[in-house]
Amino acid sequence: MEFEERFERGFANRKEVLGAAHVEKSWAAADDFNRPIQKLVTEYCWGEVWGDPTLSFKTRSMLNIGILTAMSQHHELSVHIKGALKNGVTREEIRAVLIQTAVYCGAPLALAAFRVASAAIKAYEDESHGA
Repeated sequence: MEFEERFERGFANRKEVLGAAHVEKSWAAADDFNRPIQKLVTEYCWGEVWGDPTLSFKTRSMLNIGILTAMSQHHELSVHIKGALKNGVTREEIRAVLIQTAVYCGAPLALAAFRVASAAIKAYEDESHGA
């Protein structure tokens, strides 16, 4: 697959999962220094990996919640919680993933992730209901 095609697919996937406003803001904020990493992430993470039809976006979202919790990447976790909800992951499924992280990653990480998830879910619901 050509770079441009993979990039365009990645840009579309990224918008579908994270929302067009978030992606457009990230892309608009890119400068000469960080634009190469934005291109790489868009092409490979979102175009190649998220573009692989083997796993659904819903499944990938649940995996990301667990992985980002394990890595204590709260900023990215918040973004991906909102994306997960957009991809059809329920609050109950998010809770189940986070409870599983408590066993495999430790309670402190899971507790922190629950705090991030609670705020992200509220923000998503507020945005969805026009509040």
